[in-house]
Amino acid sequence: MIFDNKFIQQRIQKAKVLKESGFNPYSNDSKRNTTINKYINVNQDIFDKEEKRDEKRHYIVSGRIKLLRIMGKASFAKIEDESGMLQVYIARDNLPEGFYNETFKKNIEVGDIIEVGGYPFVTGKGELSLHVDELKLLTKAISPLPEKFHGITDKEIRYRKRYLDLIMNSEVRRTFQIRSQVISLTRRFFEDKGFLEVETPMMHPIAGGANAKPFVTHHNALGIDRYLRIAPELYLKRLIVGGFEAVFEINRNFRNEGMDATHNPEFTSIEFYWAYKTYKDLIEITKEYFHYLFDHLNLPTILPYGDMEVNFDNFTEIPLIKSLSEIGGVPEEIVYDKEKILEYLQSKGLEANAAMNLGQLQGELFDEFVEEKLIDPTFITEYPVEISPLARRNDENPEITERFELFIAGREIANAFSELNDPVDQLERFEGQMAAKDSGDDEAHEMDSDFVEALSYGMAPTAGQGIGIDRLVMLLTNEHSIRDVLLFPAMKPLHNEIHEEDENE
Repeated sequence: MIFDNKFIQQRIQKAKVLKESGFNPYSNDSKRNTTINKYINVNQDIFDKEEKRDEKRHYIVSGRIKLLRIMGKASFAKIEDESGMLQVYIARDNLPEGFYNETFKKNIEVGDIIEVGGYPFVTGKGELSLHVDELKLLTKAISPLPEKFHGITDKEIRYRKRYLDLIMNSEVRRTFQIRSQVISLTRRFFEDKGFLEVETPMMHPIAGGANAKPFVTHHNALGIDRYLRIAPELYLKRLIVGGFEAVFEINRNFRNEGMDATHNPEFTSIEFYWAYKTYKDLIEITKEYFHYLFDHLNLPTILPYGDMEVNFDNFTEIPLIKSLSEIGGVPEEIVYDKEKILEYLQSKGLEANAAMNLGQLQGELFDEFVEEKLIDPTFITEYPVEISPLARRNDENPEITERFELFIAGREIANAFSELNDPVDQLERFEGQMAAKDSGDDEAHEMDSDFVEALSYGMAPTAGQGIGIDRLVMLLTNEHSIRDVLLFPAMKPLHNEIHEEDENE
């Protein structure tokens, strides 16, 4: 049973005693009139008063008891709300007769949520506190909190019981506050630029828009399978065909792939499409976007990330092929020769798939020898056409595309290109992807005939980009696992959860 623990049983008994004494341990009549942070800010002048108190002021604050030091006739407690922590002084003689000894001392403890009223004063140790003259229990916690000084050290528990992680770690709450700010600022930035926010389907008849393995579900009413979207790209470009010239969507994507420090099966991104622009325009708006975020988040432009320092005043550009030799140290003479690349990879002890085409092998060289070295923001441009099935070919060199990926701290943050709007070229590339799928590539694009037909009506020259919100927040908060920026990351079921599911079956 979930409440078998003896300490929980003791707390349940205390809740019962409170009820029998006429105190509702789960009341819903809070009279709070300020937050802890506001209380602290408006009462800074108390430090300048001769007596370091002001009994004419009265405030009611609420919060969870995080620390409790009970003495004979008085107690100190630290209570915490979303905005901060406050010390409160609770004296027997300031409360109704018998309440302190019979109710407070015996039945209220760390973890409970209380409401206290009183006036501000400064303790002898110089801490702004609240002198309590009224106290009410709002919520009795029947599960005890982890011991304060050790907290929750097991990350598995932190991820599975995020609510407990948030209770115990204010810095974790701060991470998710920043995440919320990033999403809000992103929305505001693009709206101010004249972009229209739209919503496109989350269940697709065809898995398209990126090279990835989809999740499959079944629509009972229609009697057909649907795919949780791996990207909104093809729907957003249909809107450009329809006449919208600047659209964006912030939402979830789903990819049925492995999980690691930078990958979760569901993740958040923004994708935006901009008619009459090229990928070069996207480079400029991306720089502007980052400066906007840093200004509004009050972040320094040189940020620590692990043992690295990332300089956001130092955006650079370099073509992918050029980066192989200049950054990755790959010999220039091999990068256009498939057999030599295979030999080079093998010489480095890496798996070399002879079935890959030249562009794919160039991508492998980049992944192995360049990516992790890109610390300051770097736009890698001119990707091979073989690994860019939706990007526009370069007019001067049709073997490469007008595409970039932005790398920061050794990780991809954004992907963008001038969009392919030639319907015949798009059809041929889809057919090439289908051939790859038939040969065993289960992440290759499906044929989307309706999208090709949409292009046939004419799509204005367009540039489009996707930015991974999760990885961006990791970067801005110096977190190194995607699980630390997702409130409820995907987790393997515990053994007892699997057992319960089997019993239910």
